[in-house]
Amino acid sequence: MTRPRSRPPATAAGLPALQRRTSAVLVVSQILGGLGVAVGIALAPMLAAEVSGSEALSGLAPTASVVGTALLSLPLAALMTTRGRRAGLVLAYLIGALGGGLVVLATMLSSFPLLLLGMAAFGAGSLAGLQARFAAADLVGPERRGRAISTVVWATTIGSVLGPNISAPASRLFRGTPVPEAAGPYLCSGTAFLVAALVVALAMRPDPLLTARALAQEGPSGPPKRSLAAGIAAVRESPMARLALVTVAVSHTAMVSIMVMTPVDLGRHGAGLQLIGLVISGHIAGMYAFSPVMGWLADRFGRLAVIGLAVGLLSCAALLAGTAGPRHGQTAAGLFVLGLGWSAGMIAGSALLTDAVPRSAQAAVQGLSDLTMNAAAGIGGATAGVIVAQWGYGPLNAIGAALLLPVAALTLRRSLRRPGPAVG
Repeated sequence: MTRPRSRPPATAAGLPALQRRTSAVLVVSQILGGLGVAVGIALAPMLAAEVSGSEALSGLAPTASVVGTALLSLPLAALMTTRGRRAGLVLAYLIGALGGGLVVLATMLSSFPLLLLGMAAFGAGSLAGLQARFAAADLVGPERRGRAISTVVWATTIGSVLGPNISAPASRLFRGTPVPEAAGPYLCSGTAFLVAALVVALAMRPDPLLTARALAQEGPSGPPKRSLAAGIAAVRESPMARLALVTVAVSHTAMVSIMVMTPVDLGRHGAGLQLIGLVISGHIAGMYAFSPVMGWLADRFGRLAVIGLAVGLLSCAALLAGTAGPRHGQTAAGLFVLGLGWSAGMIAGSALLTDAVPRSAQAAVQGLSDLTMNAAAGIGGATAGVIVAQWGYGPLNAIGAALLLPVAALTLRRSLRRPGPAVG
């Protein structure tokens, strides 16, 4: 039996067509992956409470997913460094699908430890979505990198909006079967991950990272670097990379910390589940729907300008949400602006991070970035509940705004030292 013929290596002249095809593949896989993640994360706390028998343990399931995303970041980045984006994304989606299956098995066996293990593996689906934004930037120059990243981020909107809305129908599909209704959607999530893996495996040829590396001819950058130490060294050598890493981590941490406690604060002020759902939907729209605008701004006016915009938006969001009290409309506005600020920080920071390090170190640095942002957000999300319990929702927002001060200081310092070209 003969093996399928691979696509011929790309040339510089064929690069625009290859980038368009790669972007289309990433958009499709991102929709499928985002759908799977949204279905699973929406039900995680409820399923954890059901399996463990304790509402106090319900937050451990989404936390396990975040931890899994962080722990898998570096191994998958190392795989991408040597084998390319396709191998890393396919493996991430397959691990996510395995995690969905383990969640179902854990529910059938009423095993809480197995549930947490399954949710940790399920986090690989989120990691695939995060790494896809970097894959979109492999084949474009700095002048279009922000828009390339933002296109893939935007595709997440579709899955994120559809996911929670199909959870109930997905549960009913398994009525009368050995699979518990509450766990049924995780089989749907696993199927979405498997289809995403198949799309990437079959259609992402030639591999964008390996192609870009072959065409770059960056002699001084040396062989690909895959270790954590190499990623840390590359960031240490570049002030812009340090700023980018801090921007992504702080933007994500501030957003997660405020967002996870907003439903609690709304409930305390009399909001029902429908209103809470609308507020969170508006927040998700802010995160993803306007990402093409943020990408265009990052390419047109520079990464530093959009990072400054992110600091302003996130600070404004903290002020609006933190002082809203019973004014639900103000809370909704704050959460929408919070999503916009996250989008600006994530896209501009990701583009700047890719700009600032040699191509040979990009995958290692990108893995380090995802590890840092997810670890920081996990700590922030876990700490947020303690802060609200001790001091309240307003102080939580004030602390979230205070986290932005180092980003603002570093951005101002780099802007004054290097006005530079639009991309930086």
